Amino acid sequence: MTPPFRKVLVANRGEIAVRVVRACRELDVATVAVFSEADREALHVLLADEAVPIGPAPSAESYLRIDALVDAARATGAEAVHPGYGFLAENAAFAEACRAAGLVFIGPPPAAIRAMGDKVEARRVARRMGVPVVPGTEEPVADDGLAAAVAAEVGYPVLVKAALGGGGKGMRLVRAPGELAGALRAARSEAASAFGESAVYIERYLEAPRHVEIQVLADGHGHVVHLGERECSIQRRHQKLIEECPSPVATAELRRAMGEAACRVAAAVGYVNAGTVEFLVDAERRFYFLEMNTRLQVEHPVTELVTGRDLVKDQLRIAAGDPLGFAQDDVGWRGWAIECRINAEDPDQGFLPCPGRVASLRVPGGPWVRDDTGVYAGYTIPRYYDTLMAKLVVWGPDREAAVARMTRALGEYRVAGVETTIPLLARVLRDPEFRAGRLSTHFLERLLEAGGPRADGPRRTAALVAAALHAYERAGRQEPPPGPASPVAWRRAAQPAWRAR
Repeated sequence: MTPPFRKVLVANRGEIAVRVVRACRELDVATVAVFSEADREALHVLLADEAVPIGPAPSAESYLRIDALVDAARATGAEAVHPGYGFLAENAAFAEACRAAGLVFIGPPPAAIRAMGDKVEARRVARRMGVPVVPGTEEPVADDGLAAAVAAEVGYPVLVKAALGGGGKGMRLVRAPGELAGALRAARSEAASAFGESAVYIERYLEAPRHVEIQVLADGHGHVVHLGERECSIQRRHQKLIEECPSPVATAELRRAMGEAACRVAAAVGYVNAGTVEFLVDAERRFYFLEMNTRLQVEHPVTELVTGRDLVKDQLRIAAGDPLGFAQDDVGWRGWAIECRINAEDPDQGFLPCPGRVASLRVPGGPWVRDDTGVYAGYTIPRYYDTLMAKLVVWGPDREAAVARMTRALGEYRVAGVETTIPLLARVLRDPEFRAGRLSTHFLERLLEAGGPRADGPRRTAALVAAALHAYERAGRQEPPPGPASPVAWRRAAQPAWRAR
């Protein structure tokens, strides 16, 4: 089989960069890693065929620098750029810069990124395609009086949400009219800081819904298919911790309806490549469009294990201009897969980030156990980026078997030197409500309130301070003093990293 490209630059770091490098190697595609000063010894640097330094540790001066990434691709002769997830993965300007430089952006067209990146516009598209949306405003609300009228019409409680961005930033829950003005100010301020745009909109707040998403693939020849749903309700502050495929709530009819709705939304904006349409599902199995993520999702492995498809390879082939090569009727779902995100955080101290040296590491094994990771024993986790260390993924013939396998695998996982979320994940897996599949986006909140890992008193204060400093540094607003240079790592930047080993 002819490789889709000769060389691909991976514009990311951590486990997703490793994941892309491995898929490329299996397709006989050479890879270029990029790294900041904090990532000289990172696993993706060691595994790629070449590695290029792109700047200091803060992401604003390295992984978010479009010019540095494009220059690295040109200098190494890369034909295409894979953005991974996070950083610039959903940045239309980056996609346009790649195209202007003669590089293939392994993702959707810039117009599709912009259409779905604007949450208000995305809701318009969904409505136009006959897809249910949560009741709310059709335009951003700049006037507080209008916002109050809309909230009263929609009915409290309501959510004030940033028109751009995601991840829970610029979002406020309002349960009573007296809370609205303060929520609007806070949401606009946070949205402006996080996304450079203060626009917000209002929608009805659904009590205890499920978060269920649909994976779609679309090629440049007019074909759009879905690969079924993922249950993503186990989350904290809108950040997912555990995902599974299929969803315990899904019936064949619900999967078909949601899948068709997702495909209509993707087709309406001319979507090409892999993407995810997210929905909220209420207790009566009514679903509502939430947003579309125009990139590969963190949780894509559970879909891969159940459908048998390699989504990164699909991305590469689609970006190279190949048709999908299969139709909706060819997609099948076999068994059950669960993913646990292992973060370098301490749940006992308010999920305090815990960067540091991984003194030792023992990864679980056995049948149908997969560990997607960006760390290794002796590696120092930087404090500048997301805390995700690894994704532990298992498959079983049914949900009960998958839960049992994940429970066993978490019990085997050993990390020394940094705190992790493994104990909390194991607790979730043991919970009777989880085992029964009775999930909602408030599941983890309920579990923590019932006892166990929590932060209070001085611990909570310390956790909040540390988390604020962590977020500040990730935003690139504070440059740390440079660490000692590593001649070995810098030499790797000048020669193929894989062959150098």
